[in-house]
Amino acid sequence: MSVELTIEGSAGAWLDDAGDVEELATLALEVLGKGDHELSIVLTDDAHIQVLNRDFREKDVPTDVLSFGQMEDEFFVAPIPILGDLVISLETAARQASERGHPLAAEVRILLVHGLMHLLGHDHLVPTERVEMAAAEDELLAALPAHPEWPTSSGLVSLAES
Repeated sequence: MSVELTIEGSAGAWLDDAGDVEELATLALEVLGKGDHELSIVLTDDAHIQVLNRDFREKDVPTDVLSFGQMEDEFFVAPIPILGDLVISLETAARQASERGHPLAAEVRILLVHGLMHLLGHDHLVPTERVEMAAAEDELLAALPAHPEWPTSSGLVSLAES
């Protein structure tokens, strides 16, 4: 199995509306040419992600998605290449989906793509990187299935710019 999905905290309260995250992630990995890589996804709530955000980023607030690359600064041989871990707060995602006027599953799709871009080495701290990451997000979103009412070409970086 290339995608491992874990539910933490009170995330189960939003699970029915989040879409098939495991299937979407598997498809995204295939589109990216990383179908042979392992990806771990934790769907959680604000309380849990706030602890992680505080401990790893020194920001004591909840956030929507965190990415933890497994192959950063370390060389090791594994039978299956490990891409890393994504942690998504369904609580924050639900709030953002409501603010943006689309379903939770659409927001989770956007956050999944954003997290994957970070795991692949993209960032959005400086303008040139931001443009590259926005384009990569938009390209992957366009390749993934969506419903007609969902945004299909606006990744998180593009949404933050608008």
